[in-house]
Amino acid sequence: MTDRETRVSELAARYLPDDVLERFRERADVYDRENRFFDEDLAELGDLGYLQLFVPQSHGGPGLSLFEVSRLQQRLASAAPGTALAINMHLMTTGVVKALNDRGDDSLNWVFDEVRAGEIFAFGISEPSNDWVLQGSTTEAVPTADGGYELTGVKIFTSLSPVWTRLIVHGAVASDDDGIAGPDADEPAEGQLVYGFIERDAPGITVSDDWDVLGMRASQSRATILDHVPMKPERVSRVIPAGKHPDLLTFAITSNFQLLIAAVYAGVAARALELGAAGLHKRKSAKAGVTFAEVPEARTRLADAHLDFMPVTAMIDAYARDFDDLIDHGAGWPLRLVGARIKSAEAARRSAEAALMCTSGSGFGNKHELSRLFRDAAAGLFHPPSADAARPMYAAALLDG
Repeated sequence: MTDRETRVSELAARYLPDDVLERFRERADVYDRENRFFDEDLAELGDLGYLQLFVPQSHGGPGLSLFEVSRLQQRLASAAPGTALAINMHLMTTGVVKALNDRGDDSLNWVFDEVRAGEIFAFGISEPSNDWVLQGSTTEAVPTADGGYELTGVKIFTSLSPVWTRLIVHGAVASDDDGIAGPDADEPAEGQLVYGFIERDAPGITVSDDWDVLGMRASQSRATILDHVPMKPERVSRVIPAGKHPDLLTFAITSNFQLLIAAVYAGVAARALELGAAGLHKRKSAKAGVTFAEVPEARTRLADAHLDFMPVTAMIDAYARDFDDLIDHGAGWPLRLVGARIKSAEAARRSAEAALMCTSGSGFGNKHELSRLFRDAAAGLFHPPSADAARPMYAAALLDG
């Protein structure tokens, strides 16, 4: 075992020991059935120091790397995908701040102190029909006299909705322009985007109570409606041009988002394959007189899913290490980051489907863990950018140089 792998094993034993993981797995079924938030999991994660993983030692935390956190998130997701997906949003925010700090930008280091004080951070970036994502916004940000902004708009899939106290958001700075461009435009409408943080107790925030969804139910990723919500001037992080304008903040957001989301679905895939193998060993073929683990067709189905899964963890590991080591892939970074997340989500769906067939009728029952994993894996279809939105980027990298 390498020093790196030894370190990961030690971190797993410290932050996600086997007994904790088993409790999370048992509660995951309850959260899913009752469609409620993972309050007990969150309390345990807090006690374990899990919410401070990215906080540097200089600020009183362990200062873990993206590689190390991604490995822990794979382990957590293998037991409780909804919990892992939601806690990702807090980890992403702190991971973004650590990434900036590692690259010489300490402008957001106050986040570390607030995390140590117990604040919970979340992401308010996704918006209805805004496929520009980080490059544009349908939320209007009106400058205020004190140097802050007032934001009005809707943010969707806001994980940690019941508990977040700080939300990173972006909005289009109000001007005479018409907002984001139409679907055939190559760039969003000219203008600026503001990035910053709002506080839960600010006026004008409404959190939807609508979250009756197919999978990842424990995440409670409800919509957040903003109505002239103040962003204090000291919480304004960036004002940057809309469109394809590289910035360290958006690079850090993209990197942490894509790789930590990929880690969640890698954990789902790994657990599904484990359950699929158990299902084949448990079932006996009346026709062949042996367990289905010895039936060639069944073995091939699981083998194909395993083959699809294996490159995913390698991609996540490699790209996370490169990010930690400040490797400059330039324009190649989006291809790597988005590819890892899309392939991880595909592997989760493929593995869950194959494993479900390996368990036969028992897995189809709602009491079986694979039934939930199959539904949780489907959530991977909805993280931005979709495969359809990403394909032009991959085509352009080969054809438009």
